[in-house]
Parts: sequence; structure tokens; C-alpha cells
Amino acid sequence: MSFRHQYVIGDLQGCYAAYQKLLKTIDFDPKQDKLWFAGDLVARGEDSLSTLRHVKALCEQGAAATVLGNHDLNLLAVWRGAAKIKKKDKTAAIFAADDGEALLQWLRQQPILAYPDEHTVLVHAGIPPHWSIDEAEQYARQLEAQLQGSLKQLDKLLPNLYSKTADHWHDDIDGFTKLRAISNYFTRMRLCKEDGTLEFSFTSSLDEHMPEGFLPWFAWQVPRSRKILFGHWAALRGQVDLPNAKALDGGCVWGNALLAYRLSDGKVISSSAHCPNS
Repeated sequence: MSFRHQYVIGDLQGCYAAYQKLLKTIDFDPKQDKLWFAGDLVARGEDSLSTLRHVKALCEQGAAATVLGNHDLNLLAVWRGAAKIKKKDKTAAIFAADDGEALLQWLRQQPILAYPDEHTVLVHAGIPPHWSIDEAEQYARQLEAQLQGSLKQLDKLLPNLYSKTADHWHDDIDGFTKLRAISNYFTRMRLCKEDGTLEFSFTSSLDEHMPEGFLPWFAWQVPRSRKILFGHWAALRGQVDLPNAKALDGGCVWGNALLAYRLSDGKVISSSAHCPNS
């Protein structure tokens, strides 16, 4: 199917009012256009329940698609008892809703990596320098298979996705250690070494001092077959635009803007409505 416009939208974080304002700004028509979401559909915005419902409905119409972010995985972990709701997250209404179970079952079926068009690849946080796009897809599908399997399989996986220290990637990595590393690259990564070693504490802008030996994952010079579209790093405010990478989290939930990236020409359109929780 050919679309009039396709847009990739950064982290919604449950900022429902800003999201609806952005849809009006881009004159979104679900019969003609398609939206791609960079993950973190829920968390600290004012209405995660309405946001999740709206995105699910659009996806089921074929007018949208999403990848999963760290806050989405955390929502699943809370659902399955592998984590507790964070104090700043406003997601309790999802678990209390009549359609909450259906929303969560749908969410776990969504991919980790997607291809919006022939020139781009969409993930939440990024792709590390030691993986090719093809390798990244292979690893994404491995994690997706575990998330989308039986509830028994999901319940074994989710407690193993969390660690305060990063796992070292090596040729023999396997089991839950491998799945946790894959999840961390796709949903938590900001800084890394050239060999993929991760650093979790840095969340600031590129002007701030970074730990020695670490760079933003996209700063390592690696030839890419597609441009990597990513969210997650709110402090970048969507201002990183390189031949191989484009940041899309405008930091709406922190009082900045929600961004939509038009695939046809690379134009970025922002919402003028800020999250009321910022």
C-alpha cells in the first residue's frame, strides 16, 4: 500500500494531549497516512492509558506501527510481577482498565526493530557499532520470540532483563545474559565503547563530560546500509541528524516538544503542546 505521508514519532511517554495536538499539526489521516513510533509509548505523561489505546487502534487499522522501548518493557514487567511501578510513572490506570489485559497482550507482540522504508531502520535506543543492521535484526527477532511466546516463557524472561551493570558482549554469550544484553542495546543504550561496552549512568546532552573511552553509540564511524531512527535520549531533543542516525525524542515529557519526522523529505514537525506533567 502506498501512503500520502509516513511519519516517525519520538517517545510519547503517555503525553496524550501533545500527541493529539501533533496529529492535528501534521493533518494526520489514518486512511492516507502511516505513523511509526519509536517506543516508550507510556510512562510519565498525563494519560498513558489513552495513548496506548489510540496507538493500538491505529496499528490494528494498519495506519501505524511501533517498536518497544524500555518503558514499554517495564510496563510488561510490572504486569507480570517482575517489577514494581516506578514513583514517577503514571501507568496504574492501564492495569485497572477493563481492556488492560488486551492492551498488554497486544504490546508484547510488538517488534523491537522495524523498517519504515527502504532507507531506514527504527529502534528505540540505537544499534551498537559492533553490529551490522542484519545482525541487529537477527538479535531483535531472538528477543521478540521470547516476549511473544507463552506467558510462562515471558515470566522467565522479564526478571532477567534487569541489571545495574552491563553485560560484556562476546562470541559465546548465550541464555538470559545474551537476551538482557540485546534488550539493553535496543532499549537503554546511550554511550558505549567501540566494542559495544555500555555505560548506563550518562543521560545528559552531548555538551557534558562523558566517561573516558565512551562515546554516543552513533558517534562511532560505522558504515550503515540504512539510517537508524531512534528515540530514548531526551536530552538530545531530536537535534542529532547524521547520515547514519537521526534522534527523535524531543523530550516532550520534560517540557519540550513531541517530534514527527517525515520520511519522504526528512522534515521534522513539532507539537506546540507540552506535557502538563513537565
